[in-house]
Amino acid sequence: MAWSIAEVARMSKVTSRTLRHYDEISLLPPAWTGGNGHRYYEEADLLRLQQILLMRELGLGLREIRAVLDSRLDQVAVLREHHRRLLAERDRLETLARTVGRTIAELEEGRDNGKMTRINKPENLFEGFQTPSETEAEVRERWPRAWEQTQQTVESMTSEETERWQREVTAQMIRMAEFMVAGTPVTDPAVQAEVDANYQQICRFWTPNAAAYKGVGQTYVDDPRMRANFDRIAEGLAVYQRDAMTVYAATRLS
Repeated sequence: MAWSIAEVARMSKVTSRTLRHYDEISLLPPAWTGGNGHRYYEEADLLRLQQILLMRELGLGLREIRAVLDSRLDQVAVLREHHRRLLAERDRLETLARTVGRTIAELEEGRDNGKMTRINKPENLFEGFQTPSETEAEVRERWPRAWEQTQQTVESMTSEETERWQREVTAQMIRMAEFMVAGTPVTDPAVQAEVDANYQQICRFWTPNAAAYKGVGQTYVDDPRMRANFDRIAEGLAVYQRDAMTVYAATRLS
């Protein structure tokens, strides 16, 4: 069964112009084109469009989306990781909403009674807030100035800047995963160019020397949460990233 470009546009809420653009950049070519020049799409194309729209919702650019779809990476695993992050953030925000709601109720009750508010369980005031991991605490202790600079920069970023930065980080992880899956050595110039982009990205917040940059790479492996973020995209990516950063530090920062 096939659907015309107009039908796909209606079903997906994606304009025909956008679908034609996806065809022009070889992101989503139609299954076939009729004699009248109309594009027609089959089930596999609709599934690919769904994946494109999902990754667009997650903030990936078209170039990164095409790289994921055309690479040997497990596309389901990549999407599953993004899905897990979204669900985790949703659960955290729901918990925070309950925390604030509970506090509002207790404050209103105290105000209505004309009495000082008493918090029955003080620990409930802090339910849902994120706490740093042990590795993050170690980084803060080892490089306090860098930590302070990073926090100041992050807090000064607009929501649009934060979203763009998160997209860049995700895209960078995907590109490194492609190198790893292809068996590219961490010393390869293309890999090191990607690591240089990673280093320049970090320099937006602070400028690590060779030892510090190696330490950041080791953190990717040692911190369970960070390692999971890398390895859910591709198993072994955290170690691959660490090793590539070690080479970069030794050759470019020493």
